[in-house]
Amino acid sequence: MDYSLHLSKDKKLKKLIGLHDLFQLKQKKNICIYLCASIMSQQLSTKVATVIYNRFLNLFGNKEPTPQQILDISLEKLRSIGLSNAKASYVHNVARFAEEKGLNLKKLNRMSNEELVEYLTEIKGVGKWTTEMLLMFALGREDVFAVDDLGIQNAMIGLYRLNKEDKKQLKLEMQRISAKWSPYRTYACLHLWRWKDNTPIKGKK
Repeated sequence: MDYSLHLSKDKKLKKLIGLHDLFQLKQKKNICIYLCASIMSQQLSTKVATVIYNRFLNLFGNKEPTPQQILDISLEKLRSIGLSNAKASYVHNVARFAEEKGLNLKKLNRMSNEELVEYLTEIKGVGKWTTEMLLMFALGREDVFAVDDLGIQNAMIGLYRLNKEDKKQLKLEMQRISAKWSPYRTYACLHLWRWKDNTPIKGKK
């Protein structure tokens, strides 16, 4: 189904959708690597994150490593490519989780969005926001709303003239507005990001 027909019932959002081509969601095959790359890129510019990720791949002959290969690389070696102590540990945590509990697409695709958030946030270093980005950009889920994302918050404050002073009230109002976008809230987020030229940015809880 063309999601634009449903989202265009919201007159403010309809204006944004009309400005650009429609989005298509795709699934990534290697969820472990996607999560590791997400952790590496946090709080970094896209350019710096790309440099560090390429250094990471270089540790494995420029090929995507298996979870076990990641675990076989020492934390010191991971720190040498520009990762902090915490990020190096988190990368190992993801690889260990993949080995012990599984991050294969077949398993993840059987879970609901809520089940996936609960499952993946067991990994120390992977929070709700990171999991929501994974749901959108790695698993292609169509109905995800990233209420904690600063880009989405800023876009909705501008588009719907929301009061930004009370963060708790702001998020409640965002949830109320977004409810009518379901089951295509991911696409709404994509249009909001593009409208404000915002990349996904984790907000303060």
